[in-house]
Amino acid sequence: MVTRRTLLASGAAGLTGLAGCAGLPTGRRAGDRAERDDLNAADVDARIGFVGDCMLGRSVNERWAGDDPAGVWGSTLSRLDALDGLVANLECCVAEGGTKWPDKVYYFRSDPSFAIPALEAAGASFVSLANNHILDFRELALRETRTHLDDAGIAHAGAGTDRRAALEPAVFEAADLTVAAFGFTDQAEVFAASAGGPGTAFATLDPAVPETRSLVEGVLETARAHDPDLVVASLHWGANWETEPRRVHERFGRWLVDRGVDVVHGHSAHVLQGVEVYRGRPIIYDAGDFVDDYVDYIDREGVHNKRSALFELVVRDGDLDELVVEPTAIVDEAATLAPPDVAAWVRDTLAERSAAFGTDVERSDGRLTFPLGEE
Repeated sequence: MVTRRTLLASGAAGLTGLAGCAGLPTGRRAGDRAERDDLNAADVDARIGFVGDCMLGRSVNERWAGDDPAGVWGSTLSRLDALDGLVANLECCVAEGGTKWPDKVYYFRSDPSFAIPALEAAGASFVSLANNHILDFRELALRETRTHLDDAGIAHAGAGTDRRAALEPAVFEAADLTVAAFGFTDQAEVFAASAGGPGTAFATLDPAVPETRSLVEGVLETARAHDPDLVVASLHWGANWETEPRRVHERFGRWLVDRGVDVVHGHSAHVLQGVEVYRGRPIIYDAGDFVDDYVDYIDREGVHNKRSALFELVVRDGDLDELVVEPTAIVDEAATLAPPDVAAWVRDTLAERSAAFGTDVERSDGRLTFPLGEE
């Protein structure tokens, strides 16, 4: 695989001018469509799922605590079981202790006896903690969250006991691939970690800001030490209920790919945004909400925040091959596979919102995929 394993080893300077570089994989194999549609074929190296916000507190916690924790994933569980890894934003702390951060409107905390078995049942490989709810119950709950995730073997990044810990990338295995992942957020600056204090990996997510460039390049340098096959950036960015990303975030996502990131995993808006394929790498600007107890804002044009997707990254024969969309919906505090009418809306909406980036889309037999790997 001529992956970032080789490219990252050459250092950041070698990554700045990759446009048009013949060393990047094409990611598109010859052969008929039926062969490529077989996600269990011998040449499929790994299938890694990406979902947006997983808010396991409040009514979700009340619904499933004391019940089967896996039930929170509803009918999506069979698809999750088939994956080699799962990446998500954990939109709550997982703790019994802690005191509320003052003057917040919403507080999200999940009982460890429910949240950890639920994440394990989903096959969660990595969760980002870089968001505006991980410190809802202050440092004690943050520390407890990290401890519970560590004990369960679930990789995490994006928040820590100080800035250095918050910026530390995590590493996990997906089949035979080594994946390095890190998290950043531009939400809730009051939660930002300091040199000696706990908090999130907060930054102005703009490649024109020298401090941001320095922070990200430092994280990528640390990631390179793990010799990863793939690098994932999980970003909690932008305003709620927006169906399009901010232009500055578009620039930041592309800049990350230029620096060696393979997948940009965006979340925060609570609603699906488009997917851009930039130099063969997917930028999921917002994956929406995978599970929560929020109000269904059907009155806000184009939002439909209860409709989302599981994005399945297929690494085939050594290359990023495609991003497969599995439409989902939140029903009664559970993630579910979307019924036909909702699934059609998700596919149509993603295709329409991705068209603004010139993204190629393949649609056949009720299936939506984004081809990857092409320059």
